[in-house]
Amino acid sequence: MSRKKRLIRILGPVLCSAVLVAVFFFAPFRINLTSEKTLKEASTSMAPNVLKGNVIKNKAVASGKYVPFFGSSELSRFSAFHPSVLSEKYQRNYRPFLLGEAGTQSLTQAMVIHSMGDAIANKKAVFILSPQWFVKKGVPNDSFGAHYSQLQTYQWLANLTELTSGDQYLAQRLTKFPVVQKDKVLMETLANLQAGQLPQRSQRDYFIMNLRFLNREDELFSQIGMVSREPIVEKDMKQLPATYNFNELDQLAGKIAAKAINNNKFEISNGFYRQRIKPVLPKLAHSQKKWDYRFSPEYGDFQAALEQLAEKNVDVLFVIPPVNKRWSDYTGLSQDMLQQVARKLKYQLQEQGFTNIADFSTCSNERYFMADTIHLGWRGWLAVDRQVDEFMKQPASKKLAYQIDDRFYQTDWQQQNPLVLPQF
Repeated sequence: MSRKKRLIRILGPVLCSAVLVAVFFFAPFRINLTSEKTLKEASTSMAPNVLKGNVIKNKAVASGKYVPFFGSSELSRFSAFHPSVLSEKYQRNYRPFLLGEAGTQSLTQAMVIHSMGDAIANKKAVFILSPQWFVKKGVPNDSFGAHYSQLQTYQWLANLTELTSGDQYLAQRLTKFPVVQKDKVLMETLANLQAGQLPQRSQRDYFIMNLRFLNREDELFSQIGMVSREPIVEKDMKQLPATYNFNELDQLAGKIAAKAINNNKFEISNGFYRQRIKPVLPKLAHSQKKWDYRFSPEYGDFQAALEQLAEKNVDVLFVIPPVNKRWSDYTGLSQDMLQQVARKLKYQLQEQGFTNIADFSTCSNERYFMADTIHLGWRGWLAVDRQVDEFMKQPASKKLAYQIDDRFYQTDWQQQNPLVLPQF
């Protein structure tokens, strides 16, 4: 066999594959990922590809039928009283679209909100703030890295025409993470932003070129790993009465919860206690006495999310959940410290015109309010749902009176003692 033929045999399949991949990614045909069925399944999936992508979540929110619920692992604690179940059972004119999972904190949510653009503009949203986000060093590298979206980051930089303090803050924060540090062009661009310069023409061209591939990848693969919780929703709905009555539902929540937490004294769901707590229980006694959420870079990251919400005129209900007091008494986590965290968060919100706040931080000792140590449970979700439903019934304001204050990006604010702040 001649050398030429051998080369053809070796390289032919490779070249053909390359051509096919190019056609697949850059051909003009589109796959329908935004059918009603797909959007409904995605709304409860909490799938990373949906969170990090654009096509599915943006289509859902733009439709006006879905309300984004920004949060983290608490969104996965389903029961008959979860807002996704109650809104379906009682045929409300909205459905939650759950955006988050364990490890999604303010910085990730800031990028997610930015990526939604006009889809979320002038609409309503719910933002659940977990106190445990606000640790001393901020969001861990692995948590941010697992939810980092190259698509959303490149989209931000490709379309950046005017530099704000928020953009400069995001640039400074992103450079701290290994997942970003691997990208040389991105790091150079972020350095420009920190110096007060917009992306250079060559950098912008680089992002635009890569976005063609990333957008196509989003269209083709955003459903991969998407496991809908709709079967769980359907099953949980069967436990509910035909007509909504809060007091009756509250009693029912207590009855269902009592059977689900009967193997421990902490009112933690049986499965969670058996698998996660009981094997290491002795080691956890007094283990959280020194934990402190009052001083953290997370307050600056949260400000970045607030700026995005204000820029898009989003009417937001903020939810501050409690931490299970029966559990915190055992671990030594200070409930007084948690109240100070709530005080600091409410100050940051109300000083800038974010006045819709559902503060449940004082409900830490209410029975059946929590599903485990830190996550909302039966009566907790029911209480949150009532606030959400009332919020959704209020007429939307055309222009909200937000006044973003850049001082909340500063290290001084991140280290601010809440005790010197006025009470709201």
